[in-house]
Amino acid sequence: MSHLMVVREAEFNELKTQTGATAGNLSAQIGKLQEAGYIDVVKTYKGNYPLTICKLTTAGIAAFEAFYENLKTYFL
Repeated sequence: MSHLMVVREAEFNELKTQTGATAGNLSAQIGKLQEAGYIDVVKTYKGNYPLTICKLTTAGIAAFEAFYENLKTYFL
């Protein structure tokens, strides 16, 4: 989510690289974020290869900002 807060949308492989997660783990996390309405997932093709793009939703932005505000209270 933090990477998407900066770029707003990213390809699956970019997220995999940024997070260091395995493909299976990242897929599971994406599924949960999509279920929660925090990201939209677009499946398409780039050339002959499948391409998954994750886009942050307004609900996802609001949830991350709330999480960040709550997190700051732990360090004050």
